[in-house]
Amino acid sequence: MFRNQELKAVVAVACFASAALVCGCSSSGASTRSDSSAAPVTTTEAAASPAPTDNLTATEAAAQAAGANTVSSSGSDSGAGAGVPADEIKSTAPMQYTVKRGDTLWGIASMFLKDPWLWPEIWYVNPKIENPHLIFPGDVLALAYGKDGRAQVSLQQGGAARLEPRLRSTPVESAIPTIPYASIAAFLSHPALLDSSQVRGCPHVVGLREDHQIGGAGNEIYVEDLTAAIGARYTVMHVGEKLKDPEDHSTLGYQGIFVGTAVVETQGNPAKLRLLDTERETLRGDCVYADEGTAPLNFTPRAPTTAVHGAIVSVLDNVFVVGKDNIVAINRGKGQGVDAGTVLAVDQRGDVVTDPGAAGYDVTGWRDSFGHKVKLPNERTGTLLVFKSYDHLSYALVVGASGPMRVADVVRSP
Repeated sequence: MFRNQELKAVVAVACFASAALVCGCSSSGASTRSDSSAAPVTTTEAAASPAPTDNLTATEAAAQAAGANTVSSSGSDSGAGAGVPADEIKSTAPMQYTVKRGDTLWGIASMFLKDPWLWPEIWYVNPKIENPHLIFPGDVLALAYGKDGRAQVSLQQGGAARLEPRLRSTPVESAIPTIPYASIAAFLSHPALLDSSQVRGCPHVVGLREDHQIGGAGNEIYVEDLTAAIGARYTVMHVGEKLKDPEDHSTLGYQGIFVGTAVVETQGNPAKLRLLDTERETLRGDCVYADEGTAPLNFTPRAPTTAVHGAIVSVLDNVFVVGKDNIVAINRGKGQGVDAGTVLAVDQRGDVVTDPGAAGYDVTGWRDSFGHKVKLPNERTGTLLVFKSYDHLSYALVVGASGPMRVADVVRSP
């Protein structure tokens, strides 16, 4: 919550950022990276500024900004390492963009950057602004270049969500998510992937009232090993196939199938629950879990800090060929430096073929199946963004695909 004097400071900063954009200079702000040492940047006299860049593309502005005389507040050059090189910026990137309802951080990063996971390198914010690392509808983002050609995006003007309640003229909106909720809604409320610890010893259905063999909406079920308050809501899941690591064949988790939701009516062991809504029949042995809500989506996309090399373990809904917006499980998690926001590349595994020029290929053209084998190289086919992670297993959304992907394909640091 801002006090009036703080609000004046924000307005002053917004004006300053506007001036910086006109002269093609970097606006001041703190990097989201902990190792950034770049100093805030100020502009020179107005007479030294080039023509306005409002109608220029990012590439044209970069060329024009190359001659700008940008200095830091200490009088020295703005410092190497501030922002990203101009060649990392898309030629179609806008000089200004107003955040809209429905936008995602990944989408905005993709609008400015060739490699969206470089967003922490390019995003600079005023530390005096409340929640500086979150972006809200109505915020105006500005792209600017320093004299060294490096680019940065800063908050030029804050939307209504950043103002005091009495100053707002529109309803308060939440910060934009990193990836669209709709893309993972099926994962949260439909067939899912369960960690091994979620399956082992879970509270489970031991019977149905009135000797029913299957249950549906309105039926009552009895659940063993559940300690819960009356009125508490739970998710019922059917435990499906075991997921095996394609590299060492260890068990990483289980395929989970959403059954429905239930509410506790009577405490005890077993407790009695009533099924509220169902998408398939409830069976004895189905597991019951507390409703965890949605996965947090306000994280920053980034490349992993350590080298990652793993594989796709499974695909939601048993899809054979993976494409954009599919959800996959991978055999890397927090124990290997993979967490929500981690971006990984996907390589399609190269086939193994027989060399026709090697021994075993006779003059008639008959190929010996035991001839010399050649492993073709892996080829880059996609990009994953992790949104939920366990110790050795993570769930990721396919945010980019240039070709088909399959179970056992390689996931690695981009």
